[in-house]
Amino acid sequence: MNDYLVRGMAYDGHVRVFAVRTTETISEIQRRLDTWPIVSAAVGRTVSFAAMIGAMLKGEERLTVIVRGGGPIGQIVADANATGEVRGYVSNPHVHFMELNEQGKLDVRRAVGTEGSVTVTKDLGLKEPYQGTSPIISGELGEDFTYYLTVSEQVPSAVGVGVLVNPDNTIRAAGGFIVQLLPNTPDHIIEKLERSLSSIRPVSTMIDEGLTPEEMLKEVLGEEFDLLDTHKVYFNCHCSIDRINRALISLGKEELDSIIEEQGEAEMTCQFCNEVYHLDREHLENIREQL
Repeated sequence: MNDYLVRGMAYDGHVRVFAVRTTETISEIQRRLDTWPIVSAAVGRTVSFAAMIGAMLKGEERLTVIVRGGGPIGQIVADANATGEVRGYVSNPHVHFMELNEQGKLDVRRAVGTEGSVTVTKDLGLKEPYQGTSPIISGELGEDFTYYLTVSEQVPSAVGVGVLVNPDNTIRAAGGFIVQLLPNTPDHIIEKLERSLSSIRPVSTMIDEGLTPEEMLKEVLGEEFDLLDTHKVYFNCHCSIDRINRALISLGKEELDSIIEEQGEAEMTCQFCNEVYHLDREHLENIREQL
């Protein structure tokens, strides 16, 4: 099990914790979408966050994280569920800046932008999905996800996410952690946790050095924790010819007629996995007959 997530409790049950390694998963997304380094960092941070809050779901529940910051990479979308399946895409995978930020790292803030929002939509099997939104306050994403959980879901949290990219654009390390305070956490625990969080190393550094999610949490917390469960995290796209057919049906007869008459065929590409579906005239005519 290379990419996996752990969930646990710490500080006598007052703190809920999650940690994940997503190196291979983000590598698969990078390969499929051909993301450049700064975009890989932004998408990888978002997908890692989605994987962790996906672990808070149950059964068939799903969620989608959308980051719209107004920057040149456009919209970032990440899907996740309770079983560790994740996927993600970005509007513009080919963004690059020669200049690094003040810390000498990829300028994710400039790529993502700082004028926009983080939106999480959860399909909990109810009539209407739950949706929470908070403004982007940083553009670095870790701080923005922290703000979302603390303000929109009203759970005081600390989120760390990171991606390390190789010179050849491949992914060297990726993952993250979430630490959440439960109600009535004593002040002395909050103070101890704040001290520990203030001195931790970057997530990507810890993963690159070979730390497991369990070991990363021990460093983040400054002490041991109680492991509740572990599960695999992996890329999985849900696109299929059936979904493509439903999308074509939703266009309506008039639009389908126009495509058949003007083009005679259609080609559709999945945003998440880049799978290309080529649909010939016979296929399109069969779909039209269903309308």
